[in-house]
Amino acid sequence: MAPDPWFSTYDSTCQIAQEIAEKIQQRNQYERRGEKTTKLTVTIRALLQNLKEKIALLKDLLLRSVSTHQITQLEGDRRQNLLDDLVTRERLLLASFKNEGAEPDLIRSSLMSEEAKRGAPNPWLLEEPEETRGLGFDEIRQQQQKIIQEQDAGLDALSSIISRQKQMGREIGNELDEQNEIIDDLANLVENTDEKLRTETRRVSLVDRKSASCGMIMVILLLFVAIVVVAVWPTK
Repeated sequence: MAPDPWFSTYDSTCQIAQEIAEKIQQRNQYERRGEKTTKLTVTIRALLQNLKEKIALLKDLLLRSVSTHQITQLEGDRRQNLLDDLVTRERLLLASFKNEGAEPDLIRSSLMSEEAKRGAPNPWLLEEPEETRGLGFDEIRQQQQKIIQEQDAGLDALSSIISRQKQMGREIGNELDEQNEIIDDLANLVENTDEKLRTETRRVSLVDRKSASCGMIMVILLLFVAIVVVAVWPTK
């Protein structure tokens, strides 16, 4: 696996900062001896500009790594601490270059030399959790990528569950719409049937009344005929 570009950039930036401190000390020695320092001054200015650009690159790389979740928040905080230390060193070097503050020897003692890097404890292992203790940077990165992949898989599963629930909700909604349409049709059918029933009931009542009237008329006619017959029938 290719090394993390942030670490390689950080190492080269530390080397530039140390080189600047050595050049400033050398320039000051020349000045004390009355020798020319023009060439050294130009070199230091170029190195300071390079240091500034490297720090800006480190900031950009760190921001991208954090925003895209390529590193954990803990590692991001540790890188930010190292970056803040580099910014402080840049200010000290610039002040020393302008003869405004710290002596070069003091600055040099604050910078990590190659020997100090090999002998000093790894700052990334301070307060290191058990899961990453003793692992190299590449191994830590692999572990972090695995965690991110597991988180992505969990999010995919959650998204799938939500999609299924959404689909079920749509199906239930469609079923309710169909049931409501059936209920509306039944209500209309019942209303129409009830209206027809009332109409037929009125017709039956009318027929009954007509039938009753006809029956009375027939009875009256029969009585009238009987009276006539009795009246005209000869008596013995």
